[in-house]
Amino acid sequence: MAHAHGRGGRYGKGLAALGAAAALAAGAAGTATAEGAEGAAATPSGGARYVALGDSYTSGPGIPEQTGGDCARSSVNYPALTAKALHHTSFKDVSCSGATTDDMWRAQGDNAPQLNALGSNTRLVTLGIGGNDIGFGDIIGTCAQLSPTDPAGAPCRAKFTEGGADQLTARIAGAAPKVALVLKDVHKRAPQARVVLVGYPAIMPEDGTGCFPSVPIAAGDVPYLRDTEKKLNTMLQGEARKAGVRFADTYKPTVGHDVCKPAADRWIEGAQPENPAAPFHPNAKGEAAMSVPVTSAARGR
Repeated sequence: MAHAHGRGGRYGKGLAALGAAAALAAGAAGTATAEGAEGAAATPSGGARYVALGDSYTSGPGIPEQTGGDCARSSVNYPALTAKALHHTSFKDVSCSGATTDDMWRAQGDNAPQLNALGSNTRLVTLGIGGNDIGFGDIIGTCAQLSPTDPAGAPCRAKFTEGGADQLTARIAGAAPKVALVLKDVHKRAPQARVVLVGYPAIMPEDGTGCFPSVPIAAGDVPYLRDTEKKLNTMLQGEARKAGVRFADTYKPTVGHDVCKPAADRWIEGAQPENPAAPFHPNAKGEAAMSVPVTSAARGR
């Protein structure tokens, strides 16, 4: 979800400081598979039958094989796995690291506005968006930077609730109408498509117990960030319901495989990934786990 600055794939200062740029560079030279090549190709007239839209949790930065330049798309991200499971031969992945809802209508460097990939032939659209609209990458970075000041406390929560109101809750509320506008335009551009809005996986431990200093988040900020992500997912689910589209819950299936788990059991990497991925993002196992509810929703189940 890392925040972009101008071009696709440029991470916010917080995650950049945690090594996200290095994670992206490590996978940038990969060779596309058939699905990845399809995603990078020109949009067919009338749109591909399956189009994937989204941010870095969709694109899979750092996970081999990488395509899409700065957008950092993995050949085994959940759109590619969903396309394979559904036997879609007409598939285009235009997801891009750093994308916000605004990037559905504007270019990110060489990545055209994502909604441009849709058309009258499109029958399935998956959309994973909203995290960068609340600045989640920079939120994580800020919390990491504050954690040494009070490892047993909640310095990040104190910062974002100073004055009595939770700024992050307000940001989530502010992002809701933006997500609604994207869904409305998806329907307009691809009126025959089944649309699946995809939530975010479990980043922080569900029991609220952190693992400082290996993951530099203070003890009290772990449940705060967990609950903030749950609020974001609740908002997304609500917008899906209002728009009459399906919601893919990727949170529940990934509980127990968070940033604090041993490397072999971890599906979301921490500040210094031990498996190929960007910091605080899904690795290949995480993308595979996300593809299961996405595929199920795409099938209408």
